[in-house]
Amino acid sequence: MVKLSLPAILGQFVVGLYSFVDSIYVGQMVGVDAMSAVSAASPFVLINNGIAVLVGMGSGSVLSRAVGAKDDETVDKIMGNLAVLVVLLSALVMAVGIPLAPFFLKLSGAEGQVLEMGVVYLRTIYCGSIFVNFMQSANMIMRSEGRMGTAMGIMAFGAILNIILDPIFILILPDRGPQAVALATIISQFCQAAFTLYYFCKKSPSVRFHGIRLEPSLLPQIFSVGSSAALMQIMMLVQMTVVYNTAVKYGGAQQIALMGAAQRVLQLAFVPIWGMSQGLQPAAGTNYGAKQFKRVKQMTNVFILGSTCLALVFFILMQAFPQFILSAFIKDASIVAEGVGNFRLMYSIFPTYGLLIMTITYFQSLGKGGKAGLLVMLRQIILIVPLVLILPRFMGVTGVWLAIPLNDAIVLILAIVQMLREYKLLAKEEAELQYAHS
Repeated sequence: MVKLSLPAILGQFVVGLYSFVDSIYVGQMVGVDAMSAVSAASPFVLINNGIAVLVGMGSGSVLSRAVGAKDDETVDKIMGNLAVLVVLLSALVMAVGIPLAPFFLKLSGAEGQVLEMGVVYLRTIYCGSIFVNFMQSANMIMRSEGRMGTAMGIMAFGAILNIILDPIFILILPDRGPQAVALATIISQFCQAAFTLYYFCKKSPSVRFHGIRLEPSLLPQIFSVGSSAALMQIMMLVQMTVVYNTAVKYGGAQQIALMGAAQRVLQLAFVPIWGMSQGLQPAAGTNYGAKQFKRVKQMTNVFILGSTCLALVFFILMQAFPQFILSAFIKDASIVAEGVGNFRLMYSIFPTYGLLIMTITYFQSLGKGGKAGLLVMLRQIILIVPLVLILPRFMGVTGVWLAIPLNDAIVLILAIVQMLREYKLLAKEEAELQYAHS
């Protein structure tokens, strides 16, 4: 767990610094309206994240099982197929997202200057779609082949470059507002994509480009596994849009900045757990491919325990220092004071997220994308949207904040039930394997 997860955790944590630091710089150096603009646009940035995890996690799962089964022919097809998918899907994002950016921002409740700044920010981010999608999806391939240190190094380089460029661009382009931060992000992602391309052309010991072409035989497996991971991002887009819009309706325009700050913290705290799940994915997938069923269960249990301990660390920090955390994004003390109680409420069940995410990753790793997808859809849209729309009618804006932990608690119970059933199936497969050998 430590060998596979630590580099992934550090790498993913560094990735999380992108949006986290962007928001701090915008909130402190530009203003509350700019912070609200970036927050209102943030759900729609997840479109690119969805593409990256669709292609990256789906291809990574195929790779892990191919390595476990010693299927070199499939391994050689991975990168060429990934490149074509990234180009096609990124072009689609730009073709649709750039003209529809004003419509997207209005869905989040943005108006006036917040809307104008948000549109420019989002359009700029979409222009760099191909860089971020290739870099993130190919980085997942690195982790799937066990090159955790290299994957982390490329991610860390880009994040550090972004942190350096953010204030520089804000200072030299003061009239651009949050667009200056978006430009810094695109440049950083371009550099990461260039290093990633070089790695898979010259340095990778096992996974390289063997022609750039679409491989129809791989698509069902990639989309079966990757779609559940992508759904988590796309459904989060829908969830955040409904949350922002409803929060503004019941609590006023300042709720965009408060909810945006809370979501940025959630994303950063969530990212290390996501990073740990990237360690579980090749461990579970490779062992399952090699028919080491008992070891699959052991590895999963260890990762669940480790991720729960990691979640507890962030839970303690968020419950102990909510005012300090919110003040990093919002300079207005009265707005910060208004959000402290709801911030604590939102993170009330954060320690359980390790178990929930490892369960979803377990299903993805074993090629059982349907079960992972069900949990994702329940968590991201089927339950959360009705809760966000109904609870505020009785509790005001507090109901919007309460809907998030209440939703996760319900999904967690369902995840535990599914996981226990899967463990029984693993035990059955292990028994059948031992019987066949005897």
